[in-house]
Amino acid sequence: MKKSLHFALLFFALLQTATLAAQERYTVKPGDPNGIRKWYMGRQIAHVMGHYGIDWLERQEREMEENTSQLLKNLAVQPGIVIADIGAGSGYHSTLLSKMVGNGRVYAVDVEPEMIAYLNARIKLEGNKNIIPVLSTEKKVSLPANSIDMMLLVDVYHEFSFPYEMALSMLEALKPGGKLVLVEFRAEDTNVPIKTIHKMGEQQAVKEFKAAGFSFEKNISNLPWQHCLIFRKPKK
Repeated sequence: MKKSLHFALLFFALLQTATLAAQERYTVKPGDPNGIRKWYMGRQIAHVMGHYGIDWLERQEREMEENTSQLLKNLAVQPGIVIADIGAGSGYHSTLLSKMVGNGRVYAVDVEPEMIAYLNARIKLEGNKNIIPVLSTEKKVSLPANSIDMMLLVDVYHEFSFPYEMALSMLEALKPGGKLVLVEFRAEDTNVPIKTIHKMGEQQAVKEFKAAGFSFEKNISNLPWQHCLIFRKPKK
């Protein structure tokens, strides 16, 4: 009986410690009205655009404004690999990636059921057999451990309600040595015509991903408005 009580008390103490750590990780306070009242490592988290922004994601000007063609070159995709498009939204990038991986796979991951429904309809219409929609949660990407060669996050990470937990989940899902490509509008550039809350600076992004265990490799600075930051999961 005493032994059982000891383990129960120990479990409760560990649970309390984990809860306190999570509470200390995030700060709740006012800020930009376009963001939520939640801050992480000094950065206010933005509101999720959601499925109401599909027209924005599919806008004709996107190639010109973001040079998606150059971004795809930056990825250096090899046929046969497994890619996860995190925050895939309407499938704008997933569709392009599906043509590049050949007999590989693209997991189109999104937290909104409405986006997953849109993705399923798009896949059926366009006949993309190597795109697999995945409904994630706010804390987990819902992908198997050590299963992904590359992850792509385009203008989405800054909206994660639980960025630390999601980063840990992404790290777990990547294969050892796997690559994560973070694309975010440059906070350092006032000429980028995007609301400040929807931008991220390189220093801030590196700080947050290193905190979750990623290694920073480089910033490919050849996009008109965005950073293209390359991170790796350590091989050991």
